[in-house]
Amino acid sequence: MQAWAEVKPSLLSWPRKDVPRSLVIGNGNVLVGFDANYSVRDIFYPRVGDANHTMGNVCRTGFFIDGKFAWVYDPAWERHLGYAEDSLVSNVTLTHPGLGISVKFEDYVDLARNWFIRNVEVTSASGFTTGHVFFHYDWYIEGSDIGNTVLYEPRHRGIIAYKANRYFLAGGISGPEFGIDTWANGKKGNGLAGTWVDAEDGTLGRNPIEQGSVDCTIGFDIGPAKAGEPSSLIHWLCMGTRLSDVTTYGQELIVGRGPETYRGRTLTFWQVWSEQDHRHVDEELGSDVTQLYRRSLLTARTHADNRGAIVAATDFDITKFARDTYAYAWPRDGALVANALDRAGHQDVTRQFFTFCQQTLVEEGFFLHKYTPYGQPGSSWLPWVDSSGRRTLPIQEDETGLVLWALWQHYRIHRNLDFVVGLYSTLVVPAADWMASYIDTRNGLLMPSWDLWEERWGIHAFTVGAVWGGLDAARNFADLFGDVKAYVRYRDAADRLRKASDTHLYSPDLGRFARRIAVEDDGTLTVDMILDSALYGLWRFGMYPPDDKRIVETMTAIRDQLSNKAATGGVARYEDDYYFKVEPDTKKTPGNPWFMCTLWLAQWYIATAKDTHDLRPARDIINWVVAHQIPGGLLSEQLDPNTGAPLSVSPLTWSHAELIVTVDEYCRKSERVRRSAISTLPPKAKTS
Repeated sequence: MQAWAEVKPSLLSWPRKDVPRSLVIGNGNVLVGFDANYSVRDIFYPRVGDANHTMGNVCRTGFFIDGKFAWVYDPAWERHLGYAEDSLVSNVTLTHPGLGISVKFEDYVDLARNWFIRNVEVTSASGFTTGHVFFHYDWYIEGSDIGNTVLYEPRHRGIIAYKANRYFLAGGISGPEFGIDTWANGKKGNGLAGTWVDAEDGTLGRNPIEQGSVDCTIGFDIGPAKAGEPSSLIHWLCMGTRLSDVTTYGQELIVGRGPETYRGRTLTFWQVWSEQDHRHVDEELGSDVTQLYRRSLLTARTHADNRGAIVAATDFDITKFARDTYAYAWPRDGALVANALDRAGHQDVTRQFFTFCQQTLVEEGFFLHKYTPYGQPGSSWLPWVDSSGRRTLPIQEDETGLVLWALWQHYRIHRNLDFVVGLYSTLVVPAADWMASYIDTRNGLLMPSWDLWEERWGIHAFTVGAVWGGLDAARNFADLFGDVKAYVRYRDAADRLRKASDTHLYSPDLGRFARRIAVEDDGTLTVDMILDSALYGLWRFGMYPPDDKRIVETMTAIRDQLSNKAATGGVARYEDDYYFKVEPDTKKTPGNPWFMCTLWLAQWYIATAKDTHDLRPARDIINWVVAHQIPGGLLSEQLDPNTGAPLSVSPLTWSHAELIVTVDEYCRKSERVRRSAISTLPPKAKTS
């Protein structure tokens, strides 16, 4: 027994820290992420994406049964990870043959209070005399392990961790009275592993307080237990900006009203939130697709902060590769996720996003690279100067276009005139005026910016399509509000952009559109010959019809040349993609398959389908996505081309958004082609 322990090499072989996130739960203020072992890895509060108070490190859960001990990342556990149906309440079962126990978890974040609550039920076929359950937290409050404090607070019989105005109370109940049964507060680093080592002998040191770089472990007694009879406990982590938030208005409310009150209301809320009529999905694509469709909606919601930011991903493991996170609000990603949520009827969330965009638009009328969940400029690698020392804008212009495109789609779906009128002069007009002016007068194309992959400078086909979509949306808004001069301005700008694209972006030599044009100092244009799946943006936002001969040529080339020939299948971003590259043979694997790029191809199949037979390739892709989801229903960014293992972040909100959109488009098109087929039948056949 010790308050903390020196690092023991044998204990550090597990857990692996590159295990993908497999479950996420949250309420728009809090997001908690679990890895595939069911270890807690991410605790974001008070905004989704900022800050992560564990910095992606493992927060351990362990069981001590009659002298034997195992953390949940022990390879001996058999795991079934999932959720209660159509909810953000987990439904997880772990079984450990060596300990002789089966453990059921129901974890959730309360729908309205910032509480992470864990219901745990332990059952042993043979029973046990001594049983302890331990929960460990590796604190990096506000993203730093400097200046943290952990202490035992006797009045509330729990551990309080705090720094400045961030408070966390770790408490619970495992018997007739509330309170933890034991605890350890200690230091970590400088040769010290942390208090979690202390739990492995079943006894914690009960150090009352520690400060600096700290962690804590709490324990609950659950023994003795008879054979087959479950032993239960409830653990909670209350979060707040004041001490009273986690005590008076935290634990005391849970104890007073009963934890089941909060479980019941949270489960009911998410099931009601999810209960839009999706019978058409079931009928068209089957229950497996319906489940992933609904899970995608819930996953997107967990990544939408209640104040409007839609975060790309919260999987903190990416910091080991990039030394930064995806926990930012890219206006492009957010616009596409908002469109997916709008299609499913969730306009309250998307209205917050568009208000967030209104507030973050810079005075000149464009969006910056990305933003923190507070609406401040995020970190960026886009330079403000070119190689000749001239000022450049550190932007991706597609982001500005897509926000306007998504806002018009929002209005088309919901017809909420009172909402959009407030955004017309403060968001639509300044953004559209800037896009209409950011034109190279020598050729009518856009001025250069960075591509959606954030890798190349130039005039990109995807960006051209997105800006055209934004200008067309602005034209529609101007028409809606009777702004004749603006209508003409945006209509003419879109027409000129389309003509410039006809002239300069289509390459007869390639037999398709080019992904990028570079403009030299003397005005000459250099064509980028690389095939890129993002060329789909030329038709996706309305600039060209999907059955335009040139679009057909382009999408056919994507299908034929960017498909992964290895076991996993799927479509790559572009030829010889370097990002997380796995397979060196580019003829076999042009790049890792991405969910979104594969689903873009499905969307084109749907858009060009004339009968049910034409929809078959799209249905095959949707089934492919279902087959490659992480158990529990999450979609990563990429897949290993040979094994199908998730790569990069998980979940990626954009991946889920494209699945939602594809399923929605499929069901709508399927219904239309069936109606069309019926309308062509002779009268007797229609009624037979």
